[in-house]
Amino acid sequence: PNLRLCSTVLQGADIQARDFRELAQWATPGDFVYFDPPYVPRSATAAFTDYTPGGFSWDDHLQLADLFGQLHNRGVRVMLSNADVPLVRDLYSDFDIETVYAARAINSRPDRRGNISEVVVRNYKS
Repeated sequence: PNLRLCSTVLQGADIQARDFRELAQWATPGDFVYFDPPYVPRSATAAFTDYTPGGFSWDDHLQLADLFGQLHNRGVRVMLSNADVPLVRDLYSDFDIETVYAARAINSRPDRRGNISEVVVRNYKS
């Protein structure tokens, strides 16, 4: 039932997976854009960012934050999720930041499994 409801709600939506840098070319006022980048590592040992060839660097995060601001200034509704770390909070301090908790069942240290805080960043109030 949930999948059918999602299908109904998304009728007419254009869902694309592409390099975030391409959005500057086509996002227009009134569009909604959601970014789900590789999260900023929470620690030096939690540095898995190899979702793409070449990984996702700190420079990529800076470019993404810049694009987030550009889209905001154009009237695009923008949302992003990331790790709840000071670097992310600093990058998006001009926007609405909400703390959410996500269950993590995999970790080399059992005491670090469970609910982990993450952030949802929006340029609009929910």
